[in-house]
Amino acid sequence: MFIRKVSVFLHATFHTQTAMPLQKPMQNLIKYIKSKISITQKDIDLIETYFIPVDISAQTNILKAGKIERYIYFLSSGIVKGFKNIDGKLIVEHLVDEQNFFSSLDSFISETPAIDYFETITDCKLLKISKPDFDLLREDGNFWSNFFEVVTNEHLSCKMERVRDFQTLTAKERYIKFVNRMPHLALNVSVENIASFLGMEPQSLSRIRKQVTF
Repeated sequence: MFIRKVSVFLHATFHTQTAMPLQKPMQNLIKYIKSKISITQKDIDLIETYFIPVDISAQTNILKAGKIERYIYFLSSGIVKGFKNIDGKLIVEHLVDEQNFFSSLDSFISETPAIDYFETITDCKLLKISKPDFDLLREDGNFWSNFFEVVTNEHLSCKMERVRDFQTLTAKERYIKFVNRMPHLALNVSVENIASFLGMEPQSLSRIRKQVTF
């Protein structure tokens, strides 16, 4: 523990002295965190220590069902989908746009096999943090627990809203809401993936798109 804390301190000191410019993904991550909570320069140094940048090509599996989720990801740029394979049919449950976190959270926290898949739709630039480093960051920075609680609550709220939408909105209303809220995804994700995400067949979505103008 002592050695680790000295290492973190030295990293923070070196970072402060050299004042190297942050790469774009790290800038985006810090900006996102600042939009949720207040953080100090020390907190920023810790974030830089524990998050690892990674570039992933389009149509690449990030996680497969049955594997344990080892990371939480921040999507700096690109699009990712999360889905389940139910009797051979792919059910899209997540369409992740840039500037968002994603993970199979239950698997990550409990270290048990995931029941879903995550796959890149486009080329993606991400930052990832492992479970051991996630736990260390919570120990080293009180801000991280506060931030993670805020983000988790927001994701839970979105999940509950999605359930309500399936119960109360028509297929056409769900599509209109999707386009208004996520225009970038509407333009860059295939009809098949959007249709699955909205709980309809691609043919039905194609008919709806012909009826709707924006």
